[in-house]
Amino acid sequence: MRAGPSQEEIRRHNLGTLLRHVHIGGPASRAVLADRMGLNRSTILGLVSDLASVGLVREELPRDTGRAGRPSLVVRPEPDRAWVLAFDVGVDRLAAARIGLGGVFLDRQEVPWPREGLRAGEVAGILAGFARRMTDAAGHGTCCVGVGAAVRGLVRRPDGLVRSAPNIGWADEEFGGELTRRLDLGLSVSVGNEANLAALAEHLRGAGTGCRDLIYLHGDIGIGGGIIAGGQLLDGDGGYGGEVGHMVVNPRGGRPCGCGAYGCLEAEAGERALLQAARRDPLATGRDAVRAVVDAADRGDISARAALQDVGDWLGIGIAGLVNIFNPGTVIFGGTLREVFLGSAARIRSRINSQALAASRDRLRLRVGELGDDAVLVGAAELAFSDILTGPLEALARATV
Repeated sequence: MRAGPSQEEIRRHNLGTLLRHVHIGGPASRAVLADRMGLNRSTILGLVSDLASVGLVREELPRDTGRAGRPSLVVRPEPDRAWVLAFDVGVDRLAAARIGLGGVFLDRQEVPWPREGLRAGEVAGILAGFARRMTDAAGHGTCCVGVGAAVRGLVRRPDGLVRSAPNIGWADEEFGGELTRRLDLGLSVSVGNEANLAALAEHLRGAGTGCRDLIYLHGDIGIGGGIIAGGQLLDGDGGYGGEVGHMVVNPRGGRPCGCGAYGCLEAEAGERALLQAARRDPLATGRDAVRAVVDAADRGDISARAALQDVGDWLGIGIAGLVNIFNPGTVIFGGTLREVFLGSAARIRSRINSQALAASRDRLRLRVGELGDDAVLVGAAELAFSDILTGPLEALARATV
């Protein structure tokens, strides 16, 4: 018979749970934390004291109560004490951020892709340079407790091998290992797919807060997807789950996709399809090009309007299939799909209504992402915070050795 958890294991779990509550949910009083965790107030006091003694939280008066009488102290995370490094390898930019507890951005650096054909080692070198500058700027007595990175492609768990990222020209690139080696922080890098991590970010801090079942769609050159089911990220057996952009929606006569198939959702509704249908310069790609099509449609441009309607049809068809399978409460549009959705919402909704089961779409909400371009970095940061939110005192001790 397996022995039950020790008192030390229970305390470690409770410390991580309390820190997670204030990290994700924001400042809360001891009474609120006791209610959320099902613990008595004296136990909460001890947990708060332990976390405060190492500088992970502090207690202070609420900033604006709006109530008469003496307000209760609230427990607030200390963003400057323990922070993580988050990286975003996009199709048109490289971004890095230093993010503190509570999801606070402390520093940020970004550059456009320097040139075509950059390999994983070269990208890791650029990001490591960002990290050194941000780490040097951090205050004395602070420490990095984790590193997370997002890539537009198939990422293998747990080593961060990028199996395929056609939109940046990578195949079987040892990105996780390269970035770990070049950072030389004594911390391994957690690498994930960008849409999965953005889905996690919107679920925890954005348009999907409070929704346990959602689908996030992210537009760059292609279309990425992330699925939250029962409050958990659905990432599949090897970490490759959520690739909804490569769901075939047009098997007969569909456009060629970078993955080698034809008629994938990203081939029919991605950036290239939109720009081609709108008769735009095929070399003028990127967010500005997509926004220009949406703006032109708003001004009455017939080609731009037709392009948005066409892309909206394919998005609606794809989403209807996902709704029938997963029955999400919310579908969130991020990246360039935010603009595309705003320009073709009626067409998307019409297709969903005609092709998704009535019961499955009955409570469905369509939303644009609230975190904007920060969603991917926020998600990468949450990946990096996992150790300190599991065992706060142990993770902090390892980081400060």
